[in-house]
Amino acid sequence: MSTQSPNEAILRQHAEQEFAHEIEALKAVDEHPRPPNWTLSPWAVRTYLMGGALSNGVEISPKYIGQARLMEIAISTLATDRALLLYGLPGTAKSWVSEHLAAAISGDSTLVVQGTAGIGEEALRYGWNYARLIADGPSRAALVPSPVMHALEHGALVRVEELTRVPADVQDSLITILSEKTLPVPELNTEVQARKGFNVIATANNRDKGVNELSSALKRRFNTVVLPVPETLEEETEIVQQRVERLGRALELPTEKPALQEIRRIVSVFRELRQGMTADGKTKLKTPSGTLSTAEAISVVNSGMALAAHFGDGQMRAGDVASGLLGAIVKDPVQDKVVWQEYLETVVKERSDWKDLYRACREML
Repeated sequence: MSTQSPNEAILRQHAEQEFAHEIEALKAVDEHPRPPNWTLSPWAVRTYLMGGALSNGVEISPKYIGQARLMEIAISTLATDRALLLYGLPGTAKSWVSEHLAAAISGDSTLVVQGTAGIGEEALRYGWNYARLIADGPSRAALVPSPVMHALEHGALVRVEELTRVPADVQDSLITILSEKTLPVPELNTEVQARKGFNVIATANNRDKGVNELSSALKRRFNTVVLPVPETLEEETEIVQQRVERLGRALELPTEKPALQEIRRIVSVFRELRQGMTADGKTKLKTPSGTLSTAEAISVVNSGMALAAHFGDGQMRAGDVASGLLGAIVKDPVQDKVVWQEYLETVVKERSDWKDLYRACREML
């Protein structure tokens, strides 16, 4: 019989559960002014996101590694009547930042609408329990509130993921909500008015540009913060290392912590192919069709750790990451394979300390 607590058995806890001790520690020292219905002050939310040592000795782990000013702008936006749009390439931590903002500000990151091409207005407004609707007619008891409606009623943050994947006519459902801070319910001749603390965090990636463009009216309701790819190799390596360690603990992989050198190598491959140039700027490279995001680099390392744990000696080596690199880079079996082969022959092969990676990757082709 398992001796794990219910929370320990969960594969991925919500941010407010996993980092509950940090949020409580911040509450204990937080003497800064808080906007209505906020769990923490803007100062404490920034500390929660960026990390740091508190006066009570508690160390807050960084959730976002990058420009603190971007987080300050995002937090300040949510303290106003403007909604927040986190925009950028896939894998630039938009959903991650969105979740942690909601956890730190509202204490609840679970009010989420996942944008898809087939989403309907009810996902942003409300739906109906049709059995009760038929039996009793329109009533509040027959109404099924959306996460947006729940956030309005409780003065909380709601997250709308991949907003540009939502059809334009459904997107427009947000305009009245964001401008008037109310959700009309004409079937009941009533409305739901927003309580203080309500706001919306939306995410969109620029690879979806042109799928369902936001209308000018909707854009005006958002303050846009563009999350860039990590600026330096060291910054991106730190992000990958931190996330890999956390995921490794959650997955309980019986393996040694991956060597920093191996992580740096994987991140270097991603950055060079993403930028179309080697780190020293001497060799131009073809770029693959995929995004090669930081999130994909994390997946490559995790896959390598799993291979090393279950089919190796527990130490991740070049042979354990080769298949992950191939899968991440070669999305188009023709075009991307040429890009990868050329990179192997002109860059990887020529680096004396990358010979093991070259051999392992060549064996996978």
